[in-house]
Amino acid sequence: MDNLQKRNLTFFTIGLIFMLSGIEYAVILPTIWRYLQILEAPPYFLGLGLSAFSLSGLLTGPLFGCWSDLSRTTKPMILFANLFEIAGNFMYFIGYSKWLLVCSRLVTGVGAGAGSSIFGFLTKSTRSEERAGVFAAIMACRQAGLLVGPAFNLFLRLCDFKLGPFVVNKFTSPGIFMCLLWLLLQFVVLAMYWDLPAVETTEGPVPMMDLKLEEDEEDEDEPLIGPDDGMRVHTYKAVNCNQLESSTSYEMKTLHEASSIGSKAFANFSMSGEFLREEVIVLLTAQFITLFNQTALETMVTPLTQRYFSFDELGNSVMYSLCGVEVILGFLFVRWLSGKVADRAVLAVGLVICCTACIWCLLFLCNLRGSYEWKLSVFIVGVFLQLLGLPFVAVSQVSLFSKVTAEKTQGFSQGVRRSVGGLATILGPLWAGGLTNHLYIMIGMMLALLLMVAVMTALSYSRLTQSRAAGSAGSPDKGGWTERAGKAPYRG
Repeated sequence: MDNLQKRNLTFFTIGLIFMLSGIEYAVILPTIWRYLQILEAPPYFLGLGLSAFSLSGLLTGPLFGCWSDLSRTTKPMILFANLFEIAGNFMYFIGYSKWLLVCSRLVTGVGAGAGSSIFGFLTKSTRSEERAGVFAAIMACRQAGLLVGPAFNLFLRLCDFKLGPFVVNKFTSPGIFMCLLWLLLQFVVLAMYWDLPAVETTEGPVPMMDLKLEEDEEDEDEPLIGPDDGMRVHTYKAVNCNQLESSTSYEMKTLHEASSIGSKAFANFSMSGEFLREEVIVLLTAQFITLFNQTALETMVTPLTQRYFSFDELGNSVMYSLCGVEVILGFLFVRWLSGKVADRAVLAVGLVICCTACIWCLLFLCNLRGSYEWKLSVFIVGVFLQLLGLPFVAVSQVSLFSKVTAEKTQGFSQGVRRSVGGLATILGPLWAGGLTNHLYIMIGMMLALLLMVAVMTALSYSRLTQSRAAGSAGSPDKGGWTERAGKAPYRG
């Protein structure tokens, strides 16, 4: 099996991981509200349950990212993280008390922390100009899971039997079902995932271990490791495959030096003010606000549909399925658009759509009156607009963030980005869970936050074309950036 086939199978496995995360969300979210009510939990437990998942992901994301950057591997941590997914979903299946239900989501969230390592891997193994398209495809896989998930609910809701001492019904069955799916995924990862990151050149994909090394002159001529360390500092540069020679002893020496280089890299990384630059702050703010609004809306939707439209778990599943179709089409469109338009323009369009959606909800959704058909129409338009802007913002800010931060520490950087998103998905449900009867306050705050990040993006629009290297401007290439000062960007 050649490296291109391994790369494709690895990307396919990553797609499955994200699809399973979407399926899990789609089979649990429509039922957790009624599940908590059966366990006699107060309404705020819905926010606690949704936030617990994000809390553990927030704490573990940077840790998984550091692990992948220092070890230069992702497969072991994916296998390790999936164990938490298996255990957490089994706890959800047991579900003897409302607190065990919240703890199950807390444990499951640890598994989601490995996503930072996966995004770091994707950043290092793709060219800057193709990265937005790859991210859009991977995110679309999660939305495909959201689309497929409700179909599983159609038969899971029919479960009504005992499995030893455990009761299997429409509320507990999603837990054991996802437990089995994550267990099967372990075997898929073992068989089809390789830690062979590649950088594509005009000659095709080149294995990372075959890349030629050269002296690293970045960071204002300050060496990554001083002369006393007895090592030369190296960085990777893609060259023609025909010019490369296999050298096992040299590769072993490179692996031996990896840990020392990695530790010094993080020391240098932390002192460079990586996350204090204007463009990075704007992108992290966009990440926080869009996820805060999205999770607040998702938390509000289930009680709202129960109050105004009498939707049960089947009705909610159908609704999430239709939403999944819209978002998948949105990601596919953004994937195509990213090859035509700069990422910063895609981000701007997404923020405009999100602001429009919030204005619509503020005007019409906060005080639903009139006939059933009118209320349903207002609700559908509001949800449609909210979901329409999501792919634009999600793909563009992830792609931009990977380009304005250092490539060698992408695992940690993506962990920080996902932790910021995790904080948003903690606060969003808590904010919405207590304000389901005060929609003007809830949606008004959402709109204010969106307007703030829109203004920040407009003021920093020109800086979103600069390279990661401090003090030097990169050259935009269809929304791409140079990887380092004085070095050419990856090109196809």
